Amino acid sequence: MSLKDDFPILSREVNGHPLVYLDNAATTQKPQVVIDAMTQYYSNSNANVHRAVHTLAGEATEGYEDCRRWIKDWFNAQRAILTSGTTEAINLVAHGWGRANLQSGDVIVLT
Repeated sequence: MSLKDDFPILSREVNGHPLVYLDNAATTQKPQVVIDAMTQYYSNSNANVHRAVHTLAGEATEGYEDCRRWIKDWFNAQRAILTSGTTEAINLVAHGWGRANLQSGDVIVLT
């Protein structure tokens, strides 16, 4: 079984050819395990994280924090900061680290 087999949408054909999806800047295709986890969440625990004291919010917050712990442990990091996406993450670094460490005349290279 290949990694591609984990992504149900990649079994599609478009215009008679296997789907090749390269527009990952806007969104990425999801493996079945992610689709299953999202379905479970939206079906059973859909609520705001860290915003309420009711049961659903508690379950959503617990799942969110479990994910943060898993990421932290996976990368052997002291902290894991979760953001809504790449743009927010880059802006967070630019404003947090950049303002304290960059000086006039410094060159930033992006690839």
